[in-house]
Order: sequence, then structure tokens, then C-alpha cells
Amino acid sequence: MKTTLIYLILFASIFGGTHIFAQNTHFVKNGVIEFEKKANMYALLKKRITPENESYMDQAFEQYQKKNPQFKVTKSVLSFNKDKSLYKWPSTEEIPAGNFFGGDPLADLENTVFTNFNAQKSTTEKHVFENKYLVTDTVRKITWKITDETRDIVGYQCRRANAIIMDSIYVVAFYTDQIAVSGGPESFTGLPGMILGVALPHENVTWFATKVSEVAVPEKELMPPSKGKPVDNKGLTDILKGAMKNWGDYAQHYLQAFSL
Repeated sequence: MKTTLIYLILFASIFGGTHIFAQNTHFVKNGVIEFEKKANMYALLKKRITPENESYMDQAFEQYQKKNPQFKVTKSVLSFNKDKSLYKWPSTEEIPAGNFFGGDPLADLENTVFTNFNAQKSTTEKHVFENKYLVTDTVRKITWKITDETRDIVGYQCRRANAIIMDSIYVVAFYTDQIAVSGGPESFTGLPGMILGVALPHENVTWFATKVSEVAVPEKELMPPSKGKPVDNKGLTDILKGAMKNWGDYAQHYLQAFSL
């Protein structure tokens, strides 16, 4: 009888402590997240050098290294509530790289992405060379594999998930269930919490949160972009394939970047 009583007290203590912990756990549902995007320009540009062009591209690459840092760093912001989010890039005066060798479509990519979580729809403003497109479609379906690996990102405990998108791009994401919104930077969504970090290891690009502010976001700040030629994902892909049909090996990299 005494042993039974001890077990009952122990069970009550554990259950009560868990219940109190659950009651005190705070889940963020509104706020603004600042992201830092880093592109390894040395790695991206070196991939352009082939046996056919190395006689002049090696020299261009060396000149680029002398005048430019290894990483191109840009800032973006994700505003969100429990129903929708808007990912955008503050206007900045960018310093030109200084030669034709300095640009890359993935490093330079600055999409504005509106996501309606309830309707599972997205509207994305994309700048493709001199053209602007307004891409409206369903939210990208990503088949994530959640792992046991964790890491801290700006004070939030995050769990790692892996995926393959566009048949060949390997994605590593870190999400936190402390932010109870299934969003993230760019078009990365679909995990049981907010994505605070994304890495495309083979594409040499990352997005990681640098600050999370829990604030109420006015509805007027969560409106979809409205400028650009209306199109859906398939329509944009068809346009890009037609425009780059004679680009050879370069076409795939540009197609993937503009389809992100």
C-alpha cells in the first residue's frame, strides 16, 4: 500500500509538472523575422569555368577575387500572422560588382512572396532580367524528412528537415514549433513551425534569421504584390525555357534560380 501511494504521488508530480509546463509554453503567432542571405560568390562563379573557357575565365575569376569579398550578403524581412505572410527585400543601393563576371541569378534573386496559409496559395513578384512577372499558384509542395538534429537560431530551438525540390536541388531547413506558423523565407514552407534557416548546400546559398520580433502586424502590411505580368508557375517555366533554349549548360542554373 505504501509503495502504491509513492507511485501515485510520483505520477501526480510528473503529470502536474508537465501540465504546468504546457500551460506556460508561449507560441508566437504574429511577428517580423529579419533574414540574412549569404551567397558564396567564389564557389558560384568558379562553377562557370570549364576546359573550353578556362583560358580567359581563370583570369576573370582571379580579378573578381581581388576586388570582391567571398560572400554576397543581403537582408530580407518576413512579416506574418497565423493566416498569411509577406516576404520582401528592403530597397537598397547595391554596389556593382565591377565586371561582367560578378552576377549570378541565384545570388541576385530577390523575390517578393505573399503566402495565404489557409488557401494554400502564393503570389510572387519575380524580376527576370528586364521583365517583371506576377506568379500566382498553389503553395509549393515539399516532401520534408524531419531529423533528430537540432540547433539554436536567434534563441529558438530548431529541428532540421531535409528535402529535394525541382528534382535535383537538395534543401536543408531548420524550423521551430515555438513559432506556430508553417512559413519561411522565399517559397520554403510546409513544416510544423516557422523555418528560421535554409541552406542549399550544392548551390552555395543560405538564408538564416538574425532577429525575431513578436509584434502585431497590420493587415495592410500583409498584402500580395500587384505589379508584373500575370502568370502561373508552368507559364513562367515555359517562357524561360523558350527564352533560354540556346543557352546550353547555363540554362539549367538560370531556370532553377528563377523557379525558386
